[in-house]
Amino acid sequence: MTAPGVCMSILNARHSKDGRRTVTNPEKFLNQDYQQLKQYCLIRRVRYIDDMFPPDKTSIGEDILTPSDLNRVQWLRPAKIVSNPSFVVDGVSRFDFGQGMVGDCWLLASIGALTFQDHIFQQVVPLEQTFDDDDYCGLFHFRFWRFGRWVDVIIDDKLPTINGRLIFVHSKDLTEFWPALLEKAYAKVCGSYSDMNAGTPAEALVDFTGGVHMCVNLSDPPPNLWDLMLRAGQFKSLMGCGTHQGETSANTVLPNGLVQGHAYGVTGVKQLVSQGTVVNLVRLWNPWGKGEWNGDWSDQSPLWQTVSPQDLEMCREVADDGEFWMLMEDFCKFYSELDICCLCPEFLDGSSSSHWNTSFYEGRWVAGTTAGGCMNYMDSFWTNPQYRVKIESLLGDCAKTQGGKNMLVSLMQKPDKRNRRLVENLYIGFSVFEVPDEYKREMGKFPQSFFKTNRPVVQTKPYMDAREVMEFMMLKPGDYLIVPSTYGPNETASFLLTILAKAETHVHENSGGHNHEHKHAEEPMAVENGGNDDNKKTLFRQFSDKYEEVDAEQLQKLLNENILKGDLKAGGFSVDACRSMVALMDTSVTGKLNSQEFVRLWKKVVTYKDIFFRTDVSRTGTLSLSELRNAIMAIGMRVSDDMLNLMALRYGASTGHMTLESFISLVLRFECMYKIFKQLSDGMTMALRESEWMYISMYT
Repeated sequence: MTAPGVCMSILNARHSKDGRRTVTNPEKFLNQDYQQLKQYCLIRRVRYIDDMFPPDKTSIGEDILTPSDLNRVQWLRPAKIVSNPSFVVDGVSRFDFGQGMVGDCWLLASIGALTFQDHIFQQVVPLEQTFDDDDYCGLFHFRFWRFGRWVDVIIDDKLPTINGRLIFVHSKDLTEFWPALLEKAYAKVCGSYSDMNAGTPAEALVDFTGGVHMCVNLSDPPPNLWDLMLRAGQFKSLMGCGTHQGETSANTVLPNGLVQGHAYGVTGVKQLVSQGTVVNLVRLWNPWGKGEWNGDWSDQSPLWQTVSPQDLEMCREVADDGEFWMLMEDFCKFYSELDICCLCPEFLDGSSSSHWNTSFYEGRWVAGTTAGGCMNYMDSFWTNPQYRVKIESLLGDCAKTQGGKNMLVSLMQKPDKRNRRLVENLYIGFSVFEVPDEYKREMGKFPQSFFKTNRPVVQTKPYMDAREVMEFMMLKPGDYLIVPSTYGPNETASFLLTILAKAETHVHENSGGHNHEHKHAEEPMAVENGGNDDNKKTLFRQFSDKYEEVDAEQLQKLLNENILKGDLKAGGFSVDACRSMVALMDTSVTGKLNSQEFVRLWKKVVTYKDIFFRTDVSRTGTLSLSELRNAIMAIGMRVSDDMLNLMALRYGASTGHMTLESFISLVLRFECMYKIFKQLSDGMTMALRESEWMYISMYT
């Protein structure tokens, strides 16, 4: 039997912490197991055909080929294209391939940068794969980092061709196929080949490494940009960039040889002396495999005659291979953004004496509960996910650079659709607040009043509809609060928050309900149908059987027709809901409630009803999901963001509101589970942790 969704998501989260979904033990993309499928094909002597990314029109997608060309496409295995196919010929290089008919220059520029780093390349492209008869079955696999997890992606080797020639990326050596197969695997991840049309190198660089990513705006570059790029090269970073977009989306070639709206790989940085002056040069590569800059320091530039013979021999190569040098100033002038991605964060400051700590947190904005929008929406901003960060002082040699930037925060939103082109990124950002002394002892979510009196010390500006936003900052030792948000409230999406800090840092999710505003909560108001215990027992006897007990059906009449008559909006409690109440309150384990158990239930019900109506500030007779958190906390229990979202999903209506019946059923169950697992938490011997059992118990 398939595990329930909540159980599965919890187990998946545990697996990632236990070392699964790592680059050495990746998750099986679309549940396809490479070794099992390979053995199956070898034993039965068949060639693999991937039914999850079939060799047909759906895998090519729309709008990249004309209907007539699409009808001419044949999917051929490499052995049908050439007589002697090889996975790799004479090593891997950026000069092995050129771009085809899909606009994935951003991907290919990143692949070009990837070829410089053998270790990273072999993580993505397992090189033991061959076309040798003994081991060949038409099955290949590749690894990518996708939103916090490594995945192993399987493909067959049928490639789209027209007239026997590859129509997408193609190798200059017609017998070499690793570029075409790698592109096909990434197309599968994106949904189709057409889903790879348009993008930025940042996306692929991160997907190839799972590393530290920094984006630099070249129209306003930092003063230390050259040093940053130099360090990035020393620490074996991958770098990519893009030119400014023209008036149209077309890749127009400018008179200077550069292509508008086009991605390039950054393949080198070099400092030379020209006529007694130090010049900083950047080497770039066009994934078309041709087409170069023709300005200063281009292949044919006379400036190369002004450098030493050694530098001339080392740097200059006159060939139309798409690679060229240009002055740093021209680089910043003609390119819009630089993306740097590295496995280690040391390139940020060049210090090997400092140890950078990395923390990943998966979260979710849910409309009505944890999607509060930006600070323009002060009434709801506090409901966003919150992360508490404590930064310690630096020690030893690392302390000498205490004044420099010491933290990089990245916020990446996760797609909600398989096909990349259908994903609509929300405008996202985050704010960082310093926690004042009076709040340092607070446990749980900070209230609205905190954000009305405290301003961010760092904030992303502006909010961007990008896959990832980041800020590199300097924070002195102390306590901080990071609040990621969408620009507008009530926008549902998942995200990955990455925090890199040079100092020792302690981070935890700051949910669980705040107790700041509820320390002095009012006593529940008197209720009309409260009565004393004798009156309750008298009413109970009118509905009980000869043993003075009530079953679920009798309890249903008591609640709907007497105790809560006139307060119920959705037709009253169902029999199933009453069965659940009996099970929760039946301490004598008879399947029914005796008078003592019934009186205890009645007191809870009227208390919860009182809290429900006091929390219903909109006076609709229902709780909005934002009011639900306040109601739970008024009862005296903390609730995490994850649990709150789960409550809304399980007990809320499709309108985003919760009725009194649902609220009482929810709280009775939550209170019972809360007490049980509090008692079990000290001597837990179960396979799942307390919070995990709480999630499952609440949802199922």
